[in-house]
Amino acid sequence: MRSDLVVIGLGYVGLPLALEAIRSGMTVTGLDRDERTVERLNAGTSHIDDIDDESVAGMRAAGFTATADEQVIADAAAVVICVPTPLSPHGGPDLTMVENACAVVSRNLRPGTLVVLESTTYPGTTDEIARPILERSGLTAGADFHLAFSPERVDPGNKFYGIRNTPKVVGGYTPACTAVAAAFYSKVVDSVVQAAGTREAEMAKLIENTYRHVNIALVNEMAVFCHELGIDLWDAISCAATKPFGFQAFRPGPGVGGHCIPIDPNYLAHKVRTLGYPFRMVELAQEINTRMPRYVVERAQHFLDRAGKTLSGARVLLLGVTYKADIADQRETSARDVVKRLRALGANVSFHDPYVSVWEVEGAVVPAAVAELPQALEQTDLAILLQHHRSYDIDVIERHVPLLLDTRGSARPQPHVERL
Repeated sequence: MRSDLVVIGLGYVGLPLALEAIRSGMTVTGLDRDERTVERLNAGTSHIDDIDDESVAGMRAAGFTATADEQVIADAAAVVICVPTPLSPHGGPDLTMVENACAVVSRNLRPGTLVVLESTTYPGTTDEIARPILERSGLTAGADFHLAFSPERVDPGNKFYGIRNTPKVVGGYTPACTAVAAAFYSKVVDSVVQAAGTREAEMAKLIENTYRHVNIALVNEMAVFCHELGIDLWDAISCAATKPFGFQAFRPGPGVGGHCIPIDPNYLAHKVRTLGYPFRMVELAQEINTRMPRYVVERAQHFLDRAGKTLSGARVLLLGVTYKADIADQRETSARDVVKRLRALGANVSFHDPYVSVWEVEGAVVPAAVAELPQALEQTDLAILLQHHRSYDIDVIERHVPLLLDTRGSARPQPHVERL
């Protein structure tokens, strides 16, 4: 059956795109190599935070099918690649899944098809990596098929901005490719921004996330010396944020998580290193943000010391272990590094998170609090608030916890409560 769109990769980026395309009236097929994902979606069950089972059932009723059969590409007017791009063991981008997806498309590519890469990567990937693989089909980009890059801007858990009302940046291999890709996305999103080309579109995504990475590192470093100086950084940031121009508030935390912030800037640093010099701003930001879990544990250790206790043997309860508030996503969560360090220093670590029932770190289960939260807090020596989910009542936490280290600036400073 002819499809308007085939989405390759049905995760946090691909599935919301497929849903919005269906809502715009397109016929959509999803392609994913994970058979369990395919089975769940075809059964009307969602596997990501932002899309519920009812929405998936609606997609199915509108004709959506998930499959592992790559031949569906041959009948598609447009193919959008939304596969993960993790870091390699050497710290550079691992494009294995992008390369594999492009090879799948190449084997089934037909003249006139629009192929768009949405997976975040370094500038030049679409032209230097994706295009040669796609052209193994015998077709030429810009002449026989259209090729473009459009960075994903999915923000898991965001209740206001989604696929439809987030402007879509599109850059084509040729101006004609840009025009075709822009026309396609204009059916799905409210606003399309045309970039000069694929490299500019690729760079736009990295600028967005590098900006956040660097500014988070700035306030994380400030958190360290402000504590030593006796300055309430949270109050200082709130005061600075009253300036109506020239300032955007960023706040410290236990590290950075998710797929974007701790990973994407490294793609840019990797590309810059190929030119023969370091991207010092990104490398420094990475160093600062990576050391924050260790600093959190140091603060916990000193807090317990002042209370006449030791971290070794202490009962430490972690509150919120996802990388972001109000979602179940644990990708690159800094809570993992906090657990590793606490365990290394002999603490008895448990966790509480309304979105996570079972959690393992380095193959070892982290016990979940079995009691109700107030009782669990009373039974611990120290609680560390790593993620402030909306379901957490900070007043309840303050009343029942012996000691609280708050890494999110949510609690009120008092003798038994300390903010990062």
